[in-house]
Amino acid sequence: MADLSKYRNIGIFAHVDAGKTTTTERILKLTGQIHKTGEVHDGESTTDFMDQEAERGITIQSAAVSCFWNDHRLNVIDTPGHVDFTVEVYRSLKVLDGGVGVFCGSGGVEPQSETNWRYANESEVSRLIFVNKLDRMGADFYNVVDQVKNVLGANPLVMVLPIGREDDFVGVVDLLSRKAYVWDDSGLPENYEIQDIPADMVDDVETYREELIETAVEQDDDLMEAYMEGEEPSIEDIKRCIRKGTRDLAFFPTYCGSAFKNKGVQLVLDAVVDYLPSPTEVDPQPLTDKETGEPTGEVATVSAEEPLRALAFKIMDDRFGALTFIRIYSGVMNKGDTILNAATGKTERIGRMVEMQADERNELSTAQAGDIIAVVGMKNVQTGHTLCDPKHECTLEPMIFPEPVISIAVAPKDKGSTEKMGIAIGKMVAEDPSFQVETDEDSGETILKGMGELHLDIKVDILKRTYGVELTVGAPQVAYRETITKAVEDSYTHKKQSGGSGQFGKIDYRIKPGEPNSGFTFSSTVVGGNVPKEFWPAVEKGFASMMDNGVLAGFPTLDVEIELFDGGFHAVDSSAIAFEIAAKGAFRQSMPKAGAQLLEPIMNVDVFTPEDHVGDVIGDLNRRRGMIKDQQAGTTGVRIKADVPLSEMFGYIGHLRTITSGRGQFSMEFAHYAPCPQNVADEVIAKANEEKNK
Repeated sequence: MADLSKYRNIGIFAHVDAGKTTTTERILKLTGQIHKTGEVHDGESTTDFMDQEAERGITIQSAAVSCFWNDHRLNVIDTPGHVDFTVEVYRSLKVLDGGVGVFCGSGGVEPQSETNWRYANESEVSRLIFVNKLDRMGADFYNVVDQVKNVLGANPLVMVLPIGREDDFVGVVDLLSRKAYVWDDSGLPENYEIQDIPADMVDDVETYREELIETAVEQDDDLMEAYMEGEEPSIEDIKRCIRKGTRDLAFFPTYCGSAFKNKGVQLVLDAVVDYLPSPTEVDPQPLTDKETGEPTGEVATVSAEEPLRALAFKIMDDRFGALTFIRIYSGVMNKGDTILNAATGKTERIGRMVEMQADERNELSTAQAGDIIAVVGMKNVQTGHTLCDPKHECTLEPMIFPEPVISIAVAPKDKGSTEKMGIAIGKMVAEDPSFQVETDEDSGETILKGMGELHLDIKVDILKRTYGVELTVGAPQVAYRETITKAVEDSYTHKKQSGGSGQFGKIDYRIKPGEPNSGFTFSSTVVGGNVPKEFWPAVEKGFASMMDNGVLAGFPTLDVEIELFDGGFHAVDSSAIAFEIAAKGAFRQSMPKAGAQLLEPIMNVDVFTPEDHVGDVIGDLNRRRGMIKDQQAGTTGVRIKADVPLSEMFGYIGHLRTITSGRGQFSMEFAHYAPCPQNVADEVIAKANEEKNK
């Protein structure tokens, strides 16, 4: 069996354009997995193998690659930076043991790196920091270290100092060994010399080295006492302390370099091996109860001796068929094994297992705890499903995905493509849990829902290119919701008499606004059998079925509490159906009386702008009904945080670029629902009624 202490499962995550994919390419080149490095700006990098990724120079899917460094096996996942694809980052962090956060030397801590950092904190993933692009104009390592402290509230442990800046950046000084690594101009990663520290840096190196040791020895009381008494710990002891502190998230070892110019990446790889935890050193994944989702107190211990427990974290369709990416937490998986999918209760046979080298495949016959592999051709497995030994059923903690906030209506341009579109969309929904599809029953249109304009734009592009389906695309639609504002008490009787047995059901009920985010709650306080107990579920079902179709404009209704307190029934004519119909009629009758109100999605918007355009940006956000919450001045510009209704944010990126001369950036994510102003609500309702009457 493989030695698990020599495994490192790591992810690379950062803001758009900080250089994640380039860094991944350099790691593959250094570890001998590829012989020619592909560049992102030429559209030739190994991990960005979708057409859309190559063209736009961005990463859309997280790609997995395996490589070796210093006898250690690294499973590296390159994740996307765009906010529309954060689900990819989130699910990658779930199965990783450590990560490398890449920050741009001139851009520093940008809005998206903050979101990804927050995800990593929630998943409690140990990280290294790599400050990239130090050869760029305006790059400043020390400034980025300050931002990590102030903006992210994290504790960066500086391990190396840069030699030279911008165009003169030639290498780094390793603080522990007090050696300078200097690269020549050939651009080859292996062409470096180890030299003495440049004379003008000696004082800085000593200052930072002392800080490094002081922070590290805090992890070990005995070493700390000895250090206080003037005894310097050995390099091995310091490394052991750094490893412990990194694993406990006490600090984040911080490196720097230029991935594009091949400077400084080796030291990051050494640090991955030295400081990031192996699969056995991370807290094991908790097992949960299948029905309630609550933790059972058991965990999936990382060991090949235990029963099989694995999590499917990603599904990808490519020219070889459907690939299911799996992280094995415990046990062994062999080709030909029969395993149980705990979510569906069905068993599947493991056919081909492969290890991924970007888009190359290496066949495997067995894999074990700690491995990240892909299985070809699994039928009913979806993202987040637990795969386990049929004799030891269990459920791993599932993944939670955000709800989509924006939708577009699409229709195939020719009749023949309808079936083709259905099959293609089915595959895409399996791949991306934050992408949803539904059919509008009235108009027969297909509605695609996603996390943002870019997200849906790429989905339409994939349908066109990969699956050959030409679409007509409607304007983006906002996912409005409805609710009520006041409590009402009301009564409704359903009776129908026409030969044979009739129908009768009378209900007295109270409807009132529920707590925010409570959805729909139903209770019954009927006493004395006026509505027999066996009909209560029918009343609840009747009300619940109406919640998807509000009375104002047909949007789903949120946060309503209904209490059934009295009613009447007929010994012969009453039935579950009669009470269900009564509840539906009651909903239509009472909702308008309860002060029905339209809600709109409000987004957390984080805008970055150069200082001279702050006034324009704030003025523009105010015009979009935005509420400014916070402003922070940084070295390269100002960050503005605001709550803005989604309906006002369409096409914002183009507008922002215009008013900031192309230098503004923004990211947004869903925050909450809030009541619509009357004039906006009137427009939305009028439009919805117009559609209905067509």
